[in-house]
Amino acid sequence: MRNAAMSHGHLPMWRTGLVVALVGGAAVAGCDRAPAPAANGGGSTTGMMPATTTVGTGAGSTGSTGGAGGTATVGSGGDLAELDGLLDQLRTDPTAAVASLARSRGWPVSLAEGGYLVVTLDPTYDEVAGDFDQWAGSPLTVDTAFAYAVIPADPGDGYKLVDDGVTFAADPWSRAYLYDDFGPLSLVAPSVAHIERFFAVSDGTVAPRRVRVWIPAEPVSHLLYAADGQNLFDPGAPWGGWNLPASLPPGMMVVGIDNTPARMAEYTHVTDDLGSGPIGGDGDGYADFVHGYVRTLIRDAYGEPPKVGVMGSSLGGLISFHIADRYPGDYDFAASLSGTMGWGSIGAGQMQPTIIERYAAAGQRSTALYLDSGGSGTCYDSDQDGIEDDDPSASDNYCENKQLESVLLAAGYTVGVDLWHWHELGALHNEAAWAARIWRPLDHFSGL
Repeated sequence: MRNAAMSHGHLPMWRTGLVVALVGGAAVAGCDRAPAPAANGGGSTTGMMPATTTVGTGAGSTGSTGGAGGTATVGSGGDLAELDGLLDQLRTDPTAAVASLARSRGWPVSLAEGGYLVVTLDPTYDEVAGDFDQWAGSPLTVDTAFAYAVIPADPGDGYKLVDDGVTFAADPWSRAYLYDDFGPLSLVAPSVAHIERFFAVSDGTVAPRRVRVWIPAEPVSHLLYAADGQNLFDPGAPWGGWNLPASLPPGMMVVGIDNTPARMAEYTHVTDDLGSGPIGGDGDGYADFVHGYVRTLIRDAYGEPPKVGVMGSSLGGLISFHIADRYPGDYDFAASLSGTMGWGSIGAGQMQPTIIERYAAAGQRSTALYLDSGGSGTCYDSDQDGIEDDDPSASDNYCENKQLESVLLAAGYTVGVDLWHWHELGALHNEAAWAARIWRPLDHFSGL
């Protein structure tokens, strides 16, 4: 048995001070931790859009069919909304209407009359300011349990809600946003690389969660689904950040799927025992959610490029390899940073099949694989459970990942072609360590 191991400001020249950062979540000592709180501001191949395309500001969503690397108009298909009809919806049930429109059209809503409708349910705010009014502040109209404004928009316009001309805050319901020097910045019709988000995403079997999408400035050629989404892009996320956009190759889109309090259960393919009885084992349902529901959502909204992969760290790395194993041939790449690959054999007497054993049984398949770890150790299997994880001083899942590398080589994988392993000697099991080496798997994926 092994060791289980905002304050808001006013920034008129927001384009000159953009900060885009990310953090990748993980389980401490290879197991689990409380999920990060959600941040408010923070089939066939179809074409993907560059960031210059209007995104998330109209009705519905369409994808082009011009082949990978083409241009798609996203969130601008269908009929434009009528202002009076939207106001009637909001007056009937403002909370439900705001949430429903966030899921479908995305805020701010493009209007048939021209301009965009911005709505807030927070009576604190009395103005909206942005590039459209040189950040002077334009009054909100108070209505039944909500306030609103219709603002004009040119591509790239940023805006924030304003409290008494003093406090500037991002619109918590805007679909598109970035980070400026003072925190999250809502976008109307972005013309730069940015983040988009979908709220309360669920297939009915997993808890609703937020899904965040990094939209690059270039036509998309590669798409990664990443675990622990709330830690991917927010400079102020708990436990530090990966600053992922700074490491992303051109044309790579990343879909970050938030974790929930059920993270340990969802990110593990079988049960294990860390000392308090069996835990985990809901990975099949989570994998089906990612593959069948989230991937469909993203494909419908943006199209899908030729190369698609999955990625995560710690338990997120484990579930990424599980998704690739559960759907063989459906992903071109799977990446794991310090993955908890011995899960299933951690507790005394636990003999559940680990990912190591599953990949050994499967043999070579088409998904290219990246795995790594920090730490170090002397790897051996003193308890004869098949996993070389019994050095009590081993750290960062080093031994399990070395064993998995050996299994994959024996199965026929080729280093530098469809297999990469990296050992960062002594690196810790945390976001800072993963941020320092995340460029490696990203570059390997980009090269496929």
